[in-house]
Amino acid sequence: MSDAPILELADVVKRFGSRTILDGISLSVAPREIVCIVGPSGTGKSTLLRCVNGLEDIQGGEIRFEQTRVEARAKSIKAVRMRIGMIFQQFNLYPHLTALQNVMLAPVVVHGEDRKIVEERARALFEKVRLSPRINAYPAQLSGGEQQRVAIARALAANPHLLMFDEATSALDPETVGDVLAVMRDLAVEGRTMLVVTHEIRFAADVGTRMVFMDQGKIVEDANPREMLAHPKTERARQFFSSIRG
Repeated sequence: MSDAPILELADVVKRFGSRTILDGISLSVAPREIVCIVGPSGTGKSTLLRCVNGLEDIQGGEIRFEQTRVEARAKSIKAVRMRIGMIFQQFNLYPHLTALQNVMLAPVVVHGEDRKIVEERARALFEKVRLSPRINAYPAQLSGGEQQRVAIARALAANPHLLMFDEATSALDPETVGDVLAVMRDLAVEGRTMLVVTHEIRFAADVGTRMVFMDQGKIVEDANPREMLAHPKTERARQFFSSIRG
């Protein structure tokens, strides 16, 4: 395994108007790392992922993915996005297409791949996300957890080098959260490189290779998940973990 980072953020600043959302973020992710980003709501975690994917401009610093500078308005951003699989809070499936058709759409229509090859790959992905029996169902016929697993299969269809999860379980019924987390665990075991924004602290502790605690647009701590949970180094992290433990 190469030690060279797949993703590098250096002093990244993101502002919306006069409000600073990301305030000098520096972070690197190596291949096969599973970096879980935790912290209070509104502290810039989701915005960070959107900047990595070029969905948001940055006002300072630099982001590099596989040595390519990430610039939202540059021509190179399309190639970057093809190598990053993004799973959002909302599933964003096309309601008039079946689960299988949703997964096949981008590789066939956008990337021009052979339909038969894509379908074979898509069917294998439905096995991976434990959803083969629902392959011909429409989104309205699927639970939230099933729709999110279709969204994961769709992200995997492009053979991404990095998977990013933006609170993938936050919109789900508690009964379906476990099914999605089980698929994410499987992907971790496969050796996928993952950047995960989550409130599922137990998942982060069990699966993450690193935990990054953010507050007010800054990285406050970056450590082994179990070490951080057992012995947070800052008072702010201690307060946060104490509050979520009840």
